Amino acid sequence: MDYAAVVFLEILYMISFLVLVSAGLAVVFGMMRVINLAHGEFVMLGGYTTLACFNAGINIFFAMLVIAPIVVGLVGLVVERLVVRWLYGRMIDTMLATWGLSLLFVGLVTLIFGSSAVGVPTPIPGYQMGEYQMGGYNLFIIAITILLVLLMWLVLRYTRIGLIARGAMQNPEVASSLGYNPGRIYMLTFAAGAALSGLAGGVLAPLTGLLPSSGGAFIAKAFITVITGGAAIIAGVLSSGVLFGTINQVVSFGSNPVLGEIAMLVLAIVLLRLMPKGITGRFFRNST
Repeated sequence: MDYAAVVFLEILYMISFLVLVSAGLAVVFGMMRVINLAHGEFVMLGGYTTLACFNAGINIFFAMLVIAPIVVGLVGLVVERLVVRWLYGRMIDTMLATWGLSLLFVGLVTLIFGSSAVGVPTPIPGYQMGEYQMGGYNLFIIAITILLVLLMWLVLRYTRIGLIARGAMQNPEVASSLGYNPGRIYMLTFAAGAALSGLAGGVLAPLTGLLPSSGGAFIAKAFITVITGGAAIIAGVLSSGVLFGTINQVVSFGSNPVLGEIAMLVLAIVLLRLMPKGITGRFFRNST
């Protein structure tokens, strides 16, 4: 019984990890059709922001939940104004530009913090479940992910800001005729996606450790989650996150973590072959 509970909690954690890491990319790709190859570096910047704040004596929860999203959101705002705004509708150019930005961010962080691995202490102690020692911080990540998904759903579905953003992405001409500036909406949407990435980086920093090159690991998982999920932001990330998180942990517990990662990649390839438009393009076409 204890072992089954451990497996269940680890599956929930992996699902939460994938959803949290992918949320910012899902907003940018799902609403703007922009493939941001600097997404992993935005996550990494959130982690280093949390580290810098912690070293400065700021409360770690305030740093990861408030300061990290704000800082990375402002970075995303600058990136959109200086680079991305000129490349809408040019997917290849956008990919090349954001890839160049990712290299720039890696270089800057290496210059400031060095190339050695650093970490943020886990603020929540572990607990005992039968004969198994569990990480208490994993439960915090699960709770944060649930709250984040609920908040995103409420904003996109029931607030004026969410409805205006969704309308502008679907038909910018109509939004402009109603008095809304599509360019400003694009700017704020990209900044919101970057802020979500910063939140993910801040929250995950105590578990993953920090390296200037760690963004590559985040972006790989985020991309297969978002692309396989499809255009719907919340339904897509949740559906693919549940599938990948479950298969990853089940295979990992049955064999080893490396095979778990391989199984997740194979599943993504199969799903994209069967459903080129993603899971939501096949099953949840009218979902948010």
